[in-house]
Amino acid sequence: MTGINSQKLKHEQIQYIEFLSKDIVRAKDFYTKCFGWEFTDYGPEYTAFAGDYVDGGFTHGEPVNGTILVILYSEDIEATKSKVIDAGGTIIKDIFSFPGGKRFQFTDLDGYELAVWTE
Repeated sequence: MTGINSQKLKHEQIQYIEFLSKDIVRAKDFYTKCFGWEFTDYGPEYTAFAGDYVDGGFTHGEPVNGTILVILYSEDIEATKSKVIDAGGTIIKDIFSFPGGKRFQFTDLDGYELAVWTE
């Protein structure tokens, strides 16, 4: 999630969505043709797009209903993680580093999976 405009970063708000795609090249072509999205590739299995309000990306995988990963931004990832746990959420991927920062993933009380990231 490098290159994200810091003016878009709002603490604990949805900031990024991630889709699974069997064919990332095909997905890029579709969304470019439909909506004029522009992409930045981060290797053969990941591409990102930027929007005015929400950014996102496509990673290689088998799409099924419900596989869009909603990602929230946090100014203090440890504090946000604590709030998720205190509210009854379940951490399913503890904080890990990636080229754009750090993130963790959790499920809410209904079983929806979300993620939180920070620079």
